[in-house]
Amino acid sequence: MSDLPAVVVGLSGGVDSSVAIASLKAQGYPVVGLTLWLMKGKGQCCSEGLVDAARLCEELGVPHHIVDSREIFEKYIVNYLVSGYASGVTPLPCSQCNRLVKFGPMLAYSREQLGIDYIATGHYAQVKYNPTSDRYELWRAVDRHKDQSYFLYDLPQEILAHVLFPLGQQTKAETRALAAQYGLHTASKPESQDLCLIEAHGSMRQFLDQYLPSQQGEIVDVHGRVLGYHQGIHHYTIGQRKGLGIAAPEPLYVVALDREHNRVIVGDRATAARRECTVARVNWVSIPPPTEPITATVQIRYRTPPVPVTIIPDPRSEQVQLEFAEPQFGVTPGQAAVWYAGDRLLGGGIIQPFSTPTPEPLETIAAQV
Repeated sequence: MSDLPAVVVGLSGGVDSSVAIASLKAQGYPVVGLTLWLMKGKGQCCSEGLVDAARLCEELGVPHHIVDSREIFEKYIVNYLVSGYASGVTPLPCSQCNRLVKFGPMLAYSREQLGIDYIATGHYAQVKYNPTSDRYELWRAVDRHKDQSYFLYDLPQEILAHVLFPLGQQTKAETRALAAQYGLHTASKPESQDLCLIEAHGSMRQFLDQYLPSQQGEIVDVHGRVLGYHQGIHHYTIGQRKGLGIAAPEPLYVVALDREHNRVIVGDRATAARRECTVARVNWVSIPPPTEPITATVQIRYRTPPVPVTIIPDPRSEQVQLEFAEPQFGVTPGQAAVWYAGDRLLGGGIIQPFSTPTPEPLETIAAQV
């Protein structure tokens, strides 16, 4: 009988989670597979994923549980996305989903229904316990190209103390090789490239169009000149260049979304750069909340490289102010800003809407002429 604790492994039906459970089983952990049914349709977490996860557990000879999570997914992800885009921000669903839909409910189910105190997933990240600070620290994966720590910044200490990331110290190529070595039917399964909602609906635009009606408005430059028209500000995001549907002698980017006047505001690349931003809903991970400014590196999007930043805590709230060493392009309200010291994730939060100089309402301009 194994002395290792039992682990419930979240299975999406993809190769990463497949290797995670197979590796733990090979190491001697008693394992149980768990798949969350998030929504109907195609995608790793839906119909195809459920079938592949069930088949995998049958191959490995381990129990498999399916939990109907469609209601909480609708509440915390679908409604969150729709209300965010409607208000003129670009929400990041993955971090919210990880904490409120996946990791939290998985650990609760594991404890309450199965009497198991540990969970694991196929994410590329590492958790390390620091006895000096008595904190569980979140670190980047060894494979920097696959590192997913950015999406995990919102996990609290309670979850980090009970989660395993078996793939954190290996590369994607090594994961594929292990899948073949274990003889898993998912070994050659193509990797998902999109959000589950995009896989299920075809595109984020198609998904949003089911919930948000078209509402024509103006596309204007920073001086208020009308350059074209749009069918809804939810089709645009800060920093966007392609798909604007306007002609201009120089490249133009979305620099602001004026929800009040239903306008998309565009400007040159320099206009879309910012030196600072406010971040709320902050979760300090590897260190306790500081009382004085600290320096670190920050990512303002998953695929953007980390850049130097000064993080200034607000003693009156749980917000922080980020001051970039150099102006950053495409700082987007609703997205996550996640800061690191080397490969150690210190904390992160959600970028807040900012006061961007916007054109005066057209009726005001007309009155002044």
